[in-house]
Amino acid sequence: MNPVIILPTYVGSKRYRPTVDILSTYDHVTPLTHQGELPRCLQSLIDVSVDVPIYVLVVAEAGLESQAAHKIADVLDTYANDLDLHLVDSEVLERFYVRADALGLGNIKEGVALGGYGAIRNLGLMIAASAGFTECIFIDDDDIIDDPEFIEKATYGLGKLTKSGVPVLVKSGFFTDKKGDWKSNQKDAWYNRFWRQGELFNAWITKAMGGARLSRSNGFYGGLCAIHREAFIRLSFDPWIPRGEDLDYLLNVRMYGGDVWFDNQWSVRHLPPPSRNEAQRFRQDIYRWIYEHRKLEYAKSQIDLIQIAPHSLDPYPGPFLEHSIGSRVFITALLRMVGRAQDRKGYFKAALSAQREAKAYAESFCFRYFEFQIGWPQMVAALVDDPVAVSILTGQRYRRQELPTEE
Repeated sequence: MNPVIILPTYVGSKRYRPTVDILSTYDHVTPLTHQGELPRCLQSLIDVSVDVPIYVLVVAEAGLESQAAHKIADVLDTYANDLDLHLVDSEVLERFYVRADALGLGNIKEGVALGGYGAIRNLGLMIAASAGFTECIFIDDDDIIDDPEFIEKATYGLGKLTKSGVPVLVKSGFFTDKKGDWKSNQKDAWYNRFWRQGELFNAWITKAMGGARLSRSNGFYGGLCAIHREAFIRLSFDPWIPRGEDLDYLLNVRMYGGDVWFDNQWSVRHLPPPSRNEAQRFRQDIYRWIYEHRKLEYAKSQIDLIQIAPHSLDPYPGPFLEHSIGSRVFITALLRMVGRAQDRKGYFKAALSAQREAKAYAESFCFRYFEFQIGWPQMVAALVDDPVAVSILTGQRYRRQELPTEE
């Protein structure tokens, strides 16, 4: 067992900044002038005596990369004596790209990056592969770790076989809120009649929480998951998924013949800042679900992929993978225009997205993941075998003086 923790943190000019690019719109961003949630997360890791390497990935708003790196470096200064911290910022990534170009791997830039949920996860996987780690554990900066057995539970079962001989290579824990509740608190109001994500998710997780410790999962928490080396050197995240890259990875794992497992004894407290504009988030969800449906449809034309029937993922997320997803999002947007009048303009734009932009996006990009994925094992192997690339990505344990001085 040789685990690593990958911890992305997001820095920008404002907590909530409307963006046009759906790939660079994140659930929460820490402003340069705010402390943010990262210190709380790092302190919790100290409190439970986590002693594995932690790679902090600095995801910065365009134009603020250097300032963001220095901000996060200031945070890491406080905890560097107690945690094995490594900082990966845009400067590290650019040096990595130069080396990848020299190795003839220039196309890696579109799928391994510090922008877009899927590409950020792929950077974490590449770090884990390069440094020879056997388990890659993702957490988010708004998580609080309370369990002294966090690492033991994270790696429980990974790399082993179930009683029926099925390998456990990808697993997820679950989030609790400040009250310790593991159910979704998303309200299924009348205007969400055709968008009952909270209710359907709760139906699934209630059953999973009452079953065996490890069960075949319908859900995947990107902010609390563990991936074994045998999986991450072979399978990447989708860099073009607007959000929900975690659940999308579950679909990818199934299409390529594996499975994701749910561990009902592994959890963290997830305490995000107040939610951003719901209409903007709904717009991303529209892109996400229409993209997922198109992706599963496209996969039917590929003879080397296992086909996924939406009903096999009932009660959640199956209904959101059906052919009816286009009409489902359009009707929901119209109902929310009435039920959430304060966001009427945003939902009107979302309704138009369901009819035009989201479908065009899915048509343009869903096949690109499969092209990228074909080359993923070869990219990983080439970089792992290159000592220069490995030294750039993994570096040494964090030291403040290693960061270039800001001009």
